[in-house]
Amino acid sequence: MPEIYYQLMTITDYQEIESQITKLKSQRPTLVARLKAARALGDLSENTEYSTAKRDLRHIDSRLRFLNKQLKYAKVIEPTDSKIVEIGTKVVLADLSDQEEMIYQVVGRQEADVNQGKISYESPLGSAIMHQSVGKIVTVNAPDFTYQVKIIKIELV
Repeated sequence: MPEIYYQLMTITDYQEIESQITKLKSQRPTLVARLKAARALGDLSENTEYSTAKRDLRHIDSRLRFLNKQLKYAKVIEPTDSKIVEIGTKVVLADLSDQEEMIYQVVGRQEADVNQGKISYESPLGSAIMHQSVGKIVTVNAPDFTYQVKIIKIELV
């Protein structure tokens, strides 16, 4: 029996995907009506309204399939311990090369956004600090270089 690969994510990400699905489902009836109205105009070969409505409906249906598949294989991780780094925890790190502090929340792959302070547990930094504790110095193997960070603080979010 093949092994099922789960999408690890925070409850926030799960709820965001549910919200997107709800929004797209609410838009779908309008697009279906637009497609029917465009079809009623006659010649479909040169009917721009029909082509556009069909494309838009296909796009929403494709996005709904994608989002539903993400939820189907989702495994929501809720951090339980502020003593070790887990998905969902907020971590304060010090880069040992310049002592600059960084604050990140460790999240699932699809939720990661460095500009918002969210790193994937699968990223070089995320995988290096996963399951580590406060005070631990870890080596991060980035694609172009290696550096060390010290875990200063771990918080439940």
